[in-house]
Amino acid sequence: MTVSPHPKPRPIANPLRRNVAIVAHVDHGKTTLVDALLRQSGAFRANQQVADRVMDNTDLERERGITILAKNTAVWYGETLINIVDTPGHADFGGEVERTLSMVDGVMLLVDASEGPLPQTRFVLRKALERGLPPIVVLNKIDRADARPQEVLNEVYDLFIDLDATEEQIEFPVLYTNARIGTATADPATPGSDLGPLFSAIVDHVPPPHGDAAAPLQMLVANLDASDYLGRIAIGRIFNGTVRLNDPVAVLKLDGSAQETRVTKLYAFDGLKRVEITHAAAGDIVCLAGIEGINIGETITGLDDRVAIPPIAIDEPTVSMIFGVNTSPVAGRDGQYVTSRNLRDRLARELVGNVSLRVEDTDTPEQVKVIGRGELQLSILIEMMRREGYEVQVSRPEIVTRDVNGVKMEPVEDLVIDVPEHFQGVVIAQAGTRRGVLSKMVNHGSGRVRLEFRIPARGLIGFRSQFLTDTKGTGIMNHLFAGWEPWHGGIGSRPTGALVADRTGTSTAYAIFNLQERGEIFIEPGTPVYEGMIVGENARTSDMDVNVTKEKKQTNMRASTADEAIRLIPPRMLSLEQAIEFINDDELVEVTPKSIRLRKRILAGNMRPRKTDA
Repeated sequence: MTVSPHPKPRPIANPLRRNVAIVAHVDHGKTTLVDALLRQSGAFRANQQVADRVMDNTDLERERGITILAKNTAVWYGETLINIVDTPGHADFGGEVERTLSMVDGVMLLVDASEGPLPQTRFVLRKALERGLPPIVVLNKIDRADARPQEVLNEVYDLFIDLDATEEQIEFPVLYTNARIGTATADPATPGSDLGPLFSAIVDHVPPPHGDAAAPLQMLVANLDASDYLGRIAIGRIFNGTVRLNDPVAVLKLDGSAQETRVTKLYAFDGLKRVEITHAAAGDIVCLAGIEGINIGETITGLDDRVAIPPIAIDEPTVSMIFGVNTSPVAGRDGQYVTSRNLRDRLARELVGNVSLRVEDTDTPEQVKVIGRGELQLSILIEMMRREGYEVQVSRPEIVTRDVNGVKMEPVEDLVIDVPEHFQGVVIAQAGTRRGVLSKMVNHGSGRVRLEFRIPARGLIGFRSQFLTDTKGTGIMNHLFAGWEPWHGGIGSRPTGALVADRTGTSTAYAIFNLQERGEIFIEPGTPVYEGMIVGENARTSDMDVNVTKEKKQTNMRASTADEAIRLIPPRMLSLEQAIEFINDDELVEVTPKSIRLRKRILAGNMRPRKTDA
C-alpha cells in the first residue's frame, strides 16, 4: 500500500457543490445559525414543528446547550447543494473539529459581536488556516445591547495576522447576522431581512470541491454513525473517483492492511434526512453502510488502485483519569453493566468514533487509564456511560507529562477570564496560587475586565468551582492548550478536609443538624451511607470521621422546648463535574445511573493514613 501526499489542486469535481464547516467558540450561535439556514432553504414544511437547535439531537447537548458531536446536514440554494458541518466550539472536543475540516473546502467563522474572538475561536481558526481553507467571517448577535461589531472585526483581523494567515485568507468577506431571527447583511447600518447574503457569500467565496470523477476512487472516512439495521455507517468525502451501489471496494486500514468488501447502501444528506442514492462522485459528502469494522481516518478505494489519503492529524490528549469497576459496598444496586468486561467493551466502542481519546491498561485488570483533551470531555463520557446503565468509579484527573532531554515538561494553557471589575483582585490572587501568570488585562469600559493568564493545565483542575464561588457566578472563563513548558513546581491541593461517614446506615436529620457547624454537608436526610463515604466538606484541613446516622434518644421526659423543629441548611448537591473537581488523590467519585457519591479510596477508617491540621 502506498500513501499519497495531500491531493494537489485538481479539476473542479462539481461546480454545483459547496462543502463548508461552521466553526466558532462555544455558545457563539453556530447551531442556531444552522437552524435558520435549514428553515430558509426550505428543508422544513411550512407547518412543521421543529425544536430549537435541531442539530443538537442528544439529551446531553440539549441540557447543556453545547454541541458535543460534529454533525452533517445539507441545504439547497438555487441549483447549488451546500453541505454544512456543525462543529463543537469547546477545545475538549477538538478531535471532532480536526476531522471534519478534512471534509470541507471552506469555513464560516462565527464570532460574537460583543465578546469577540475567544480561546476556542483561535483554536478552530488555526486548524482551518493550517489546512488552507478560505474563511467567511460572520459577526453574530449584532442585536445585543453591548454589541461592538467594528472593534470585534479589528480583533478578528489581529487574530488572523497573529496566526500567520496568507493574504488571500485575510481578504475574507464579512457578514453581520442575527441567527435567532435569521437575518444577514453586509452593511451593519442596513438591517438584513433574511440569510440571502450569507447563502450568496458561501456560493461566491467557498470554492467548489476539486477532484477527478474519472480517476480511481479515494474516500476519506471522517465520521461514523451506527444503525441497528445497517451496522456501522462511514461518513466521509470522496476526493477522487465515483462510487456506485454494489461496487466492490477496498478499505485501507490504519495499520497498513486492506479489507475487501462491497457497498450495500449509499446515502447523501438532504436537510436533516439521509436519502438513498445509487451513485456519488468526487466532491460529494456521503454515507456508506455495511462495511464492518471501518474506523475514522481510513481510506476507501477501488480494488485496483489502492492509494491511501494521509490520516487525520490529531492533537495529543493531555488529561488522564483512572476508570475502574465500582467496588463500594452498594455496588451493583443501580447499574446494569458493572463488570470490568462491560467497562472495557464500552470504552472500546467509544474509541471507534472518538479519535482524540486513548485508553491504556493499568496494573490491575479492574482499572483502565483513559486519556483525553480535558476534564469536560472525560466527564461527558462518564455522564453518557451512567445514562446507559454503567457503574464506574473514577479518580481525580491527572496531567500527562513528557520527558524531553531529561527535562520534565507539562502542558500549559492560555486562560481567558471575563469578570466584573471588583472581582479582578480575588481572581488574580487565585490564579497566582495555581502558578498562573497574568499576561494581559483589557478593560472595555463596560464594567467588566478581561484577564489573560498563562497557567499549567493542572492548575485548572478544581479551579472552575472556586472561580464561580469567588465571582458569585458572574465570571466567564475559557482556556485553550498552548503548548509544553518545563514543570512549574508544586501546586497545593484542596485546602479543606472531608467529613467521612464512619459506619453504614441511613443519614438522619438529627445527625446532620449537629454536623452543620463542622462544615458543608453534601447529602440529604434519608440518604444511605457506608463507611468511607464522603458526606461533606470539613472546615479544617484534616479529614474527620463522623456518625451521620445518629438518632435522637427517646425519653419519657417532655419539655415545651424539647422537640423544637431543627433547621437544616440545604445541602450542596455536587454535579458530576463538581465532584470530579472536588476530590483529592486519595478519593474517588462513584458514578451510578441514579447516584453520584464521593468516597475514600480506602474505606476502613482504621486503615487510612491520617492527615493532621496544618
